[in-house]
Amino acid sequence: MYTRAIKFTIQYDGTDFAGWQCQEGHRTVQQVMREAIAHLGDPRATLLASGRTDAGVHALGQVVGYRCNLSHELDTIHKAVNYYLPPDVRILKTEEAPLEFRATSDAIGKLYRYVIHNASYMDVIGRRYSAWVKDKLDHELLREATLPILGTHDFACFESEGPNRASSVRTMKRLEVFHEGPWIKIELEADGFLYNMARAIVGTMVKVARRKMPLLQVSQAIETKDRELAGPTMPAHGLFLVRVDYPT
Repeated sequence: MYTRAIKFTIQYDGTDFAGWQCQEGHRTVQQVMREAIAHLGDPRATLLASGRTDAGVHALGQVVGYRCNLSHELDTIHKAVNYYLPPDVRILKTEEAPLEFRATSDAIGKLYRYVIHNASYMDVIGRRYSAWVKDKLDHELLREATLPILGTHDFACFESEGPNRASSVRTMKRLEVFHEGPWIKIELEADGFLYNMARAIVGTMVKVARRKMPLLQVSQAIETKDRELAGPTMPAHGLFLVRVDYPT
C-alpha cells in the first residue's frame, strides 16, 4: 500500500532512448528514472507517464506519476533524483499529488510540436531535433490541410497500429503552422492522441503541401477511416511533447 503520490514534470532528449517504457536490453527514460530513484531507497519505483513516447521522440513537459512510501522532503527528492539522472533527462518540477492521481487517465489534453527543416540541405545542428523535407512545401496548402483535421472526428486513419484504444474519436482543439525561414513548426493540441497520430497527421499535411495528395483526400481519409488514404508517419526525432493538461 502506497502512502504518497508525486507528480514529476520532466524534459528529455529522446535521441539516445528507445522510448519511455522499460524494455529489456534497451535504454529508456523510465529505466533511468528508476535507477536514479533507487538511490533514495526505492529500487522498484512505480512510474507511469502521461503517455509512452516512442524511440527518438523528445519531451519538453512530460508528466510522470510516482507512487511511493518515501518520507523525504519534496525538495530533497527533486534535487537527489536530478543529481543521479543522466544529462539527457531532467526533472523540471516535483509536486505532491493526490494518492489517486494517474498521469495517464487523468490527462485531459496534450500539446505536441513537430519541427521540419524545409531546405535543399540537411541542417547539421538541428538534424536530431527536426525532420528534413527537401521538396519545397506550399505554405498555403500546409495551412489548408489543417482545416479538415480540426474538430471532433474518428481519427482511426492516423493510427499506425491499432486499434489500441476503446475509441479512436478525439477532438483536435488547435492545429497551427508557424514559419521562420526554412523552419516550420506545427503545433497540435487535442484532448488525446492515438498511437503515432501526431506524426501521421503531419505526414499527411506534408504530402498535401508537396502536391502529392489532393486536399480533398484528407477529409476522405478521416471519413473512411482508411490509413492507406492518409499520409506517411513522419520521423520520430522531429516530435516534441510540449505540455500535458490536467483538471485544475
